[in-house]
Amino acid sequence: MPRTNYRSSDVDLMARMMRAEAEGEGKLGMLMVGNVIVNRVIADCLDFKQVRTIPQVIFQVQGGNYSFEAVQKGNVFYQKARESERRLARKTLEHWREHPSKFALWYFNPYAPCPPTWYGQPHSGQFKQHCYYEPKANTCESVYTG
Repeated sequence: MPRTNYRSSDVDLMARMMRAEAEGEGKLGMLMVGNVIVNRVIADCLDFKQVRTIPQVIFQVQGGNYSFEAVQKGNVFYQKARESERRLARKTLEHWREHPSKFALWYFNPYAPCPPTWYGQPHSGQFKQHCYYEPKANTCESVYTG
């Protein structure tokens, strides 16, 4: 059973985002970005109470900007999805979860050491240039059970 319901268009959209956000970090980096996307669909808490689908997560606007920088600035995001990234997207939609993105709802590249918290959320780990953050304890149980 998949971690969340999805359509083939969701796989393409997710594949494009994973590539745009983390192509330079290889397959594992792209899987981690995909995992954060799926976690946001599953999370029924914090900033993600109103997002239940892949497109809603990808095109979510927070504070007047898209949550994912690649939607706004990324030429790569607007290229056609490739089969290699589609496979990675399906893998995260179906089952893939690993530390440090296993329960993460946020990530970013600080171009410096990872801060211990980001918007009050604890650092769960780093993979290459991206720092991952999961929700504070007892604030988002759905991400841990989904």
